[in-house]
Amino acid sequence: MRITRRHVAMAGALALGGSGLVRTAGAAETGDEAGVNAAGEALRQAMLAADRARLSELVCDQLSYGHSSGLVQDKAEFIDVIADKKTLYKSISLTDAKTMMAGDAAIVRHTFNGETESGGKANSSKLGVLQVWQKQDGHWRLLARQGYKT
Repeated sequence: MRITRRHVAMAGALALGGSGLVRTAGAAETGDEAGVNAAGEALRQAMLAADRARLSELVCDQLSYGHSSGLVQDKAEFIDVIADKKTLYKSISLTDAKTMMAGDAAIVRHTFNGETESGGKANSSKLGVLQVWQKQDGHWRLLARQGYKT
């Protein structure tokens, strides 16, 4: 068989298309990635419900929770503000999520849209967020979070 430029072009297109298929399959959510995303959703729900026990399960003892204002809370401060209803989360929407696995850790970036009430004052927020999750004893827990103004 005589190989023409058309054959070479077809082989190249198939190779490039095939690599795209491999990337797509590789980009599919892994078990750990699904676990991190499920933990993130559980945290969102626990914040809305002001559920002290669930919040405690979902965050690491070493939690560093940074707000866009510059305030940084440890685990106890983060949980107390929510569970004692000093800040009420009326709605939380997390969009544009991107999760990157790194061994027993995961880096999650998303956009936070929320409605809160604190000290009787309503507030709307749209922030960028960086979260670091760590797998501890088979469970994904939030280790660090930093919100920033977009």
